[in-house]
Amino acid sequence: MKKYQGAYIKNDREIGCLREANRMVANVLDAVGDMVAPGLPTMRLEELARDMCADYKVKPAFLGYCGYPFALCCSVNEQVVHGFPSARLLEEGDIVSVDMGVVFEGFVGDAARTFPVGKVSDEARKLMRITEESLYVGIEQARAGNDVYNIGAAVQDYVEAAGFGVVRRFVGHGVGAKMHEKPEVPNFRPGMRGLTLQNGMVIAIEPMVTIGTYEVDILDDQWTAVTRDGQWAAHFEHSVAITPSGPQILSISDRGLNRHTIEG
Repeated sequence: MKKYQGAYIKNDREIGCLREANRMVANVLDAVGDMVAPGLPTMRLEELARDMCADYKVKPAFLGYCGYPFALCCSVNEQVVHGFPSARLLEEGDIVSVDMGVVFEGFVGDAARTFPVGKVSDEARKLMRITEESLYVGIEQARAGNDVYNIGAAVQDYVEAAGFGVVRRFVGHGVGAKMHEKPEVPNFRPGMRGLTLQNGMVIAIEPMVTIGTYEVDILDDQWTAVTRDGQWAAHFEHSVAITPSGPQILSISDRGLNRHTIEG
């Protein structure tokens, strides 16, 4: 693969592999959404993801990555990202953010969604809706010639106009043969210039949005990030190719884009 200022430029075949990897991820997330319900242990979502990876004959991208012990990240309520699947039972009114990746023919798919558990509060529903909408606002800026930081500025402006916060500690990233490649893709305005996007780059855009403070702490498991004030967070992510015809979302399931499923 060619490089531009450290970021890999993918050819059509490589983008095709990334599209297939992300299709599988999106299918897993569809199945997770079907299963999410009050009384379900989040470990059951882990089992589902591993079973689907086995059926697809692909490796879960997160399993063993930097020592991470699961195929999924399941983050409930105040957990922002990197939550462990466990025996914890989902309760009516919870929200659960699920991040998933697979490796297909040496290329990584990576996407995330937040799901309501039964009937949720108006505030939680608005949090999810604004987070998902901010993802698409950011994707609209993922065009050749734009600074990568245009994405973060657009996301931050949209989220803060709705009265929510944007996590600074974690950012999106390039994705390809490795899960985390250059460039970093902030969900906020860093106050400096970033890399100029080029056709053939593939990036994962993933706003993490909070009801209260954007500050986070890491739990004793050394992975789970939680909001410092205990208020809830949501997380949506797509892998996106930069193309001459504009941004192309790669993480589309067999059911379609599944966009704006959060009403209210």
